[in-house]
Amino acid sequence: MPRSISLIPVTLSVLSLAAVLALPGAATAAQRVYEGREAAALRCANTLALTAVALSAAEMIGEGEKSVMLGITVRILDRHVEGTWAQKRAAMEVMRDRRSVPDTLEDYRRIAERCLVQFPIN
Repeated sequence: MPRSISLIPVTLSVLSLAAVLALPGAATAAQRVYEGREAAALRCANTLALTAVALSAAEMIGEGEKSVMLGITVRILDRHVEGTWAQKRAAMEVMRDRRSVPDTLEDYRRIAERCLVQFPIN
């Protein structure tokens, strides 16, 4: 019998990520430096988010897959990174600006599975 999966939590998570990314820039957030495990979680979240957007733009995945990947990103940030959403957003921007798209896609190939083990979302 086929399993039924509800996309409502993922959709809400994607909407949350969209809301976070639409907030004013880092200038309004108190400066926060992330290190260690939180920095690793940010890198994983950035890798998943950028890969989802890049693959979707290249029409290699559909909107559903993109939404799932962005939902995972939100859950990693929510469960494994402290701070306000503005601080997390600012940190994601810094992470995004430090890595090229090709480097981030290579990161995805190398670390995506490990990210999901290291930073569970369930």
